[in-house]
Amino acid sequence: MKLETRVMRSIARRHSIVILRSELAALGSPAQLSRVLSTLVKSKRLVRVSVGIYAKTRLNKFTNELAPAAPFETIAAQVFKKLKIDVAPGELARDYNASKTTQVPMLAVVNTGGRRITRKIQVGSKTVTYERRSVNQRKERQP
Repeated sequence: MKLETRVMRSIARRHSIVILRSELAALGSPAQLSRVLSTLVKSKRLVRVSVGIYAKTRLNKFTNELAPAAPFETIAAQVFKKLKIDVAPGELARDYNASKTTQVPMLAVVNTGGRRITRKIQVGSKTVTYERRSVNQRKERQP
């Protein structure tokens, strides 16, 4: 059986939309896996989200083209969960959820606490932006 067939079967059996390269590592050598994943991305059966992170696609019933199988926010949340990174909504989203403002946040901003993250998570033109502790939290910690 071809490696591409085994990889697609493994991906189809997974409930998660996000697939890590490390989850597929047992199926073949790193070079073979790179070639197969590259082929799947070019054929739009997978979407590359970040280095070593891919998302499943499904047929969009309106355009009849393959598109990510979930909204960007869901994909980003699953990525952070799989990477075991604790994040919270950004300051703008917190203000909106607490009814402090009526402006809906348009950007995907997450608060990483004190943790510094540089991983770029992107699907199409949407990208996750990181914010660390707010200015008020920094002032409270200083003596």
